[in-house]
Amino acid sequence: MENKKYLDDIGAIKDMMDKSSRFISLSGLAGVFAGIYALVGAAIAWFMVQPSYDSIDYTTSTPQKDPELTWQLIGLALLIMVLAIVTAIFLTTRKARKKNQNIWGKTSQRLILNFCGPLLTGGLFCFILLQQEIIGLVAPAMLIFYGLSLVNASKYTFNDLRVLGYLNVGIGLIATQFIGYGLYFWALGFGIFHIIYGIIMYNKYEKAG
Repeated sequence: MENKKYLDDIGAIKDMMDKSSRFISLSGLAGVFAGIYALVGAAIAWFMVQPSYDSIDYTTSTPQKDPELTWQLIGLALLIMVLAIVTAIFLTTRKARKKNQNIWGKTSQRLILNFCGPLLTGGLFCFILLQQEIIGLVAPAMLIFYGLSLVNASKYTFNDLRVLGYLNVGIGLIATQFIGYGLYFWALGFGIFHIIYGIIMYNKYEKAG
């Protein structure tokens, strides 16, 4: 009996240490909203690129120069990112307050640093691709680096995030073999995967609480 009690105590201590080293206030609903924003953005982008679709040679990944459309798409992507970030901050802050967890502690700082490293690297790489007019690889690169960011950040939050990260890396690599269909893979990774992930996270960690 005493051995069982000691094992239970050790298990409880390990659980407390694990929770203290992980940021557990990420909101599943934030993932759902991010996915919805991404799908809406993908639909808008699809209508934007249709008029110039025939002028793009996707086999060589070299489109005719259309800087106006390029910057419009970049602006749309940035708008989606800002909406997703603002929504995530709002919902995560609300959840953290309910759990009496510090929203800006050492754990959340490590989470953000580990997430932003690969993401900023990927962002710079995508701008280089745009600069070199290799448009066909931009969407796959975004998925790959975003997935790596999630995998890297998962060390400081829910392990479930690692699965979403690897899925994005996987479809990003697959997308490199289907140049010209990047928008569809982008919608799958940033849109549908996020919605499914968010629903699972909400039901697993938030609904009961």
